[in-house]
Amino acid sequence: MKIITRTVWLLSLVSLFTDVSSEMLYPVIPIYLQSINFSIVFIGILEGIAEATAGLTKGYFGKMSDNMGKRLPFVRLGYSLSALSKPMMALFTFPLWIFSARSLDRLGKGIRTGARDAMLSGEATPETRGRVFGLHRSMDTLGAILGPSLALAYLFFFPKEYKTLFYIAFIPGVVSIAFTFLIKENVNTEKKKLVKTRFFDFIRYWQTSPAHYRKLVSGLLLFALFNSSDMFLILKIKSSGFSDSAAIGVYIFYNLIYALFSYPLGGIADRIGLKKVFITGLILFAVVYFGMAFNNNIYILFFLFLLYGIYAAATDGISKAWISNITDKKDTGTAIGTYTGFQSICSLIASTLAGLIWYKFGAGALFISTGIVTISVLVYFLVIVKSGGKNTN
Repeated sequence: MKIITRTVWLLSLVSLFTDVSSEMLYPVIPIYLQSINFSIVFIGILEGIAEATAGLTKGYFGKMSDNMGKRLPFVRLGYSLSALSKPMMALFTFPLWIFSARSLDRLGKGIRTGARDAMLSGEATPETRGRVFGLHRSMDTLGAILGPSLALAYLFFFPKEYKTLFYIAFIPGVVSIAFTFLIKENVNTEKKKLVKTRFFDFIRYWQTSPAHYRKLVSGLLLFALFNSSDMFLILKIKSSGFSDSAAIGVYIFYNLIYALFSYPLGGIADRIGLKKVFITGLILFAVVYFGMAFNNNIYILFFLFLLYGIYAAATDGISKAWISNITDKKDTGTAIGTYTGFQSICSLIASTLAGLIWYKFGAGALFISTGIVTISVLVYFLVIVKSGGKNTN
């Protein structure tokens, strides 16, 4: 059986170009926001609200795609809104407009995530989902290498000219939309009874979902509740006295590691079990955050970002593959949408709390507290979350 299908490749290319667009801006946004007088607390609140916007819609639109039996319309609309949000960030600088533009980007993510991941899941089997989601994450993260690299090159020639980057980032966003029109969805030709989707149906799904799903997602959400935006890691580089170029360079390095390891770790997870690889990722995350608390040396920070890239490769796609393997195929969009929805709401709390902790007690307190919570999450997964479904040991 062919593991990587045409649809998987096209969805991966869509994500690649979207990430070129988004990640061209991601390491620049906190620097840009500080340049227009956003405080560290407001940056945390902005990221939290943006993620909450995605969170409150992922479960809803995931459920709607399950009810309709269609995925592609949600994929196209979601990627289109994210592309449109990029030039909006540069038009005006007053806070409400910035909040609206950033939230539109995350709304697009909310609309597409459950449907896209359900399409990926439908192209795989329980024995190949680690590799399918791993390839998608790898291509997605390749965009996170190319995007910041382009930003770095631009800022080398035009330092502090941030606004133009937001317009340039619109171009790869349009390319990603074009790729969605090459995707052909296998729609069930049976007449499907139209089911009304209510906004909080994903919460009802939580109540009726398999027990193993609830245990797994509870652990993932506990972790998400203290896993703040990566922007704080970029700000750690900046606060250690390094230049904009060094901050973006370290972020590119992290994404390079993430991209290189995602597919191989997906293959390893398919062979030895998703849970083992995921737990290994959590261990690396704890090491990174404790290391960040006590180091300002650029070489040590580079090494920690290397470990951070491996952590991301071992957890992001793996968690979705794990969820796909323990839930019914007809509920895949709802199951992943519910998880990623609650995850985004947790990110609102995590990023807001992180901004406050950094502001009140310093960066060290933020990284130490996050590392301690991660150890608690590790214990939870080892003791509470048993294997469930195929290939999840």
